[in-house]
Amino acid sequence: VIIAMLIAAGFHPLAAAACVLAGGAAFGTGMGALIHRFRLPPFLVTLAGMFLLRGTGLVLSSASLAITHPLYFTISDWRPAGLSALTVILLAAFALGIAFAHLTRFGRNVYALGGSESAALLMGLPVARTHVGVYALSGLCSAAAGVVYTLYTFSGHAKAGEMLELDAIATVVIGGTLLAGGVGYVFGTLIGVLIFGTIQTAIMFHGDLNSWWTRIAVGTLLLAFILLQKLVQGRAGRAGGPP
Repeated sequence: VIIAMLIAAGFHPLAAAACVLAGGAAFGTGMGALIHRFRLPPFLVTLAGMFLLRGTGLVLSSASLAITHPLYFTISDWRPAGLSALTVILLAAFALGIAFAHLTRFGRNVYALGGSESAALLMGLPVARTHVGVYALSGLCSAAAGVVYTLYTFSGHAKAGEMLELDAIATVVIGGTLLAGGVGYVFGTLIGVLIFGTIQTAIMFHGDLNSWWTRIAVGTLLLAFILLQKLVQGRAGRAGGPP
């Protein structure tokens, strides 16, 4: 809703998007600093942050705000190699995610921190900077998702993406990322998204099933993957090796 209001106020869409992305990164940095400095529970802090931003958006506007800037129509009509602009953005984000996670020092530090914070400290890794950086990156990605949403719907709405945070957790876990941290792959998350989408599409095209069966199927699959992760971790622990 913020990017729609900025565009309506006369901002160029690129400038409005830059402001939103910077704001998302700054907000994520603030939450990361609080979590690291005061050792607060990450889930509760980020949940409070989500409620704060969503509530602020609803105070600004509880209605859907249409975006009619010509640039949006230009992007919508853009078809490189027959692909839609949103598909190109998805593929670019996927490639950047893989490169960032597996080919940069920050990505390796994140894996080390997720595996064991105490071990990362003993290795001399910048734990504080990495800790805060993870939340800054998360805020940036969340803001980027909001920008992409406006490209998809030509509008901004404060309630956009409600409950998608639970879908995100489910797809990441189904994709093989350990809840304990230290193990996970961006490509695995893509597989989790495809599995989720396949279940959703199959139920949608099956006219006799209620759409809520998607939640039941994904919930069952998520529980199965969590139990499988626990089993693998238990076996690895008894064997004395990494999970």
